[in-house]
Amino acid sequence: MIRRQRLAVGVCALLAALTAGLTFPTAAAADETAQAAPKVELVLDVSGSMRTRDIDGGTRMAAAKQAFDDVLDATPQDVELGIRTLGANYPGNDRKEGCKDTAQLYPVGPLDRTDAKTAVATLQPTGWTPIGPALLKAAGDLDGGSGTRRIVLISDGEDTCQPLDPCEVAREIAAKGIGLTIDTLGLVPDSKTRDQLSCIADATGGTYTSVQHKEELTDRVGQLVHRAADPVVTPVATSGAGQCTSAPALKSGLYTDRAAFGQQRWYKVDVKPGQELRASVSVADDRAVNPSYGVLLRAVTAKGREIVRGEAAGTGRTDMISTGLRYPKPASDDDNAPAETVCLEVAHSFSAPAGVKSTPGLPLELTVDVVNGPHQAHDVASFGLGRGWWLLGTLVLVGFLAGVLWGWLSRWRVAIWRTN
Repeated sequence: MIRRQRLAVGVCALLAALTAGLTFPTAAAADETAQAAPKVELVLDVSGSMRTRDIDGGTRMAAAKQAFDDVLDATPQDVELGIRTLGANYPGNDRKEGCKDTAQLYPVGPLDRTDAKTAVATLQPTGWTPIGPALLKAAGDLDGGSGTRRIVLISDGEDTCQPLDPCEVAREIAAKGIGLTIDTLGLVPDSKTRDQLSCIADATGGTYTSVQHKEELTDRVGQLVHRAADPVVTPVATSGAGQCTSAPALKSGLYTDRAAFGQQRWYKVDVKPGQELRASVSVADDRAVNPSYGVLLRAVTAKGREIVRGEAAGTGRTDMISTGLRYPKPASDDDNAPAETVCLEVAHSFSAPAGVKSTPGLPLELTVDVVNGPHQAHDVASFGLGRGWWLLGTLVLVGFLAGVLWGWLSRWRVAIWRTN
């Protein structure tokens, strides 16, 4: 899902909702079930370069071990935590074998602090840096369930197992719509490592942090583990169609999908008489794109007549663009009047520069909310202000009376001045 801390999943959907003047639905979907326990897997680079002594006078490996010990002590009880390594077991020069070197050191599940610490204590910097393969395996470790899922990757160098580009791996993981976030931390990284770790995080809406001291590493890993325990609205994965007739029917909720370059995505929402449809969409660029782009959200009837649209344009200064719309359906005197099927079209004009892969499509988040409409369906502005109209009317009346009083006092003062 989007460069944002996905509290969510979060910041992008909130901005989209504010753009359209919306509020979040009370549930992610009508059939939402209880959230499963949050899961976190710490993925640690144990390649040979971790022997380097440049973090507070000690090795990078020693700093990572100390951070893990402190984080394991402070991990919330309700978080299921696991540990995976890369480059920890194969010391040879065979690249093919070195790029298979990733293993689960401690399985994702209820945490036994003593066992986890003992496992970490045995680690010694050894081999290659297969970040891409490790991320694929970590995604499998966290597969299943509906709770928050987070990978925290700690590395001090670039992936050494190209052409399996870890950025592409992260995009493929995000394209599965499983709501998995990857956060990355770079231990004293160079510019290439920084760019690669940032790209991995961006692809899944995670964060990147550069670390140069033990305390920074401990604090940041601890923050990310605790963040997994925070309650969030998890987007529901959906797949829009190429036309309205075959589009998925959505209820109020937050949804995630992918839209390829030049592709339109269609969804359907039923709106009963007297209800109002509120929808917003956010599209993020999880890779390099050309600087001029836009996003369109349209509501049309089943017969293709446009009802209302929302659109926005960008010039490359942000990594996400949002728009929204509102459609109040007039009430009917017939209590048995059928609901209207409203077709929502999402399209964007992002384009990929030469050399940048166009697949998978760009991530989008769609917010749908169907609520009781205003008494006068055409007066959307009035309904949007709600009780704020009382305050606005009061301010207008007070302003008018103040103006009349001030004018009378001014004329009175002028009259007194002339008399004197």
